[in-house]
Amino acid sequence: MKFLFVHQNFPGQYLHLVKHLVARDQDEILFISEPNANHLSGVRKIVYRLPRTVNAGTHPDAQEFEIASLRAETVARTAVKVKRLGFTPDIIIGHHGWGELLNIQDVWPRVPMLGYFEFFYHTDGVDVGFDPEFPPDPALFARIRAKNVVNLLALTMDGRGQTPTHWQRSIFPPWARACLEVLPEGVDLGLCRPRPAARRRPLDLGGIRIAPGEKLVTYVSRNLEPYRGFHVVMRALPRVLAERADVQVVLIGGDDVSYGMKPPGGGTWRERLTGELRGRLDLSRVHFPGKIEYHHYLALLQRTDAHVYLTYPFVASWSLREALAVGAPVIASDTAPVKEFVRDHNTGLLTPCLDSTLLADRILELLENVSLAQRLGAAARRYAEKHLRMEDHLAAYDRLIRRLVSPD
Repeated sequence: MKFLFVHQNFPGQYLHLVKHLVARDQDEILFISEPNANHLSGVRKIVYRLPRTVNAGTHPDAQEFEIASLRAETVARTAVKVKRLGFTPDIIIGHHGWGELLNIQDVWPRVPMLGYFEFFYHTDGVDVGFDPEFPPDPALFARIRAKNVVNLLALTMDGRGQTPTHWQRSIFPPWARACLEVLPEGVDLGLCRPRPAARRRPLDLGGIRIAPGEKLVTYVSRNLEPYRGFHVVMRALPRVLAERADVQVVLIGGDDVSYGMKPPGGGTWRERLTGELRGRLDLSRVHFPGKIEYHHYLALLQRTDAHVYLTYPFVASWSLREALAVGAPVIASDTAPVKEFVRDHNTGLLTPCLDSTLLADRILELLENVSLAQRLGAAARRYAEKHLRMEDHLAAYDRLIRRLVSPD
């Protein structure tokens, strides 16, 4: 088969699928993307560049759609060049979030398409307004609604949609759900596996050293920000550190903002929270390594005594699935996307997302009750083996692709 993938940040959500296709060595694979340093053997990467940035005079509510329209136009022009070189795909697979696919069916109108639908924005009832500490500005509601323009246009196109969880499907309009397939994402269980010996050996992360007798609390996010509960975690730490002199805390993540707003007055959320907690937080035992190499991240998950994962009602991070796969004792927010993966006192402990006092209780409970932590970690691994196998994810992809390419 001939596959055409489209994602502005190659390979995006398609890393494992593309590697699977390359490994079976019977397909031709093209991938249209913006420039980046990533490469995969067996994949022809075709780069596009936006001709300009957003026009300064464009209404703020329409600026995101202007960029999406530029992407759609540029990708379609790139596809025309590919077509002239003799390539016609059997299927087009891509992410709808940035508008890249909006015009591509004008190039190949009869080629089936499988589009990734990640999130449908709401002005209430989901992430916006969830945290009373940061009340939304009603003046921004129009801009939030406008973020769905690409979603809504994509939903009117021929083709099939995919989304990774039932919760993500549920936040799309009822009329749209019929064309959205829930395709759960998997984990490489061979790579992400428990390592029981990790707690018996020192862990050295380039200046951060965790001794075998110390307790380790971990937190991971792309960036340290309220959407992923960073402020709640930080406010739970003074009590945890005061009650356990043997605890070290490692919080992985950058200082940018992926979701939500920047701190009022500038700076970073890390600076904001460490300033708020000055004098109450033993920073000699709280470590901020930033963004780290994957093998170091994995070693932390395999070593942790209590891994905290919090999120607003928003897309669940891949790190949650990987923490379950390595058998980490997980404390997670009781928000809807998380509860598809974590059952309280079964595959982890659930805690109210915004309550730092109860989070501290949960962390201390795991640190003090080793048998509970071991039981939860083992159950998390069993859950991953049953529900998160990468082989099952790829088999589901194969079935859906065959159904779209050969509907009869």
